[in-house]
Amino acid sequence: MSPRVEVTGAAADMLRHLATTYGPLMFHQSGGCCDGSSPMCYPVGMFRTGGSDVLLQTLEIDGLDPIEFYMSASQYEYWKYTHLTVDLVDGRGSGFSVEAPEGKRFMIRSRLLTDGELEEYGVEARS
Repeated sequence: MSPRVEVTGAAADMLRHLATTYGPLMFHQSGGCCDGSSPMCYPVGMFRTGGSDVLLQTLEIDGLDPIEFYMSASQYEYWKYTHLTVDLVDGRGSGFSVEAPEGKRFMIRSRLLTDGELEEYGVEARS
């Protein structure tokens, strides 16, 4: 299956750096409010997921434990037609994501899924 979520090289390098301090990591895609719509990175166990969260992808990055990427089910309804790429940019985010002290922030770049990807993921085509 093709990935729903990918990371850029810069984001992967930052994740490797952060893992040396925080250990295994996970992402939760924020739904707005205080964090904007940034992907929030936490040490595993610092953010509790539940039945209202969707696991979009388990990211496989060389040298790291698998990194689960979650999104709330309500947010997923808005984003289900998109492929996400986690990128890293200069600047401090407004949330509690662990990259903030580094003067960097993770951000999402997105594109619409192709018809083939929609079929592969079992997402009903856009009308």
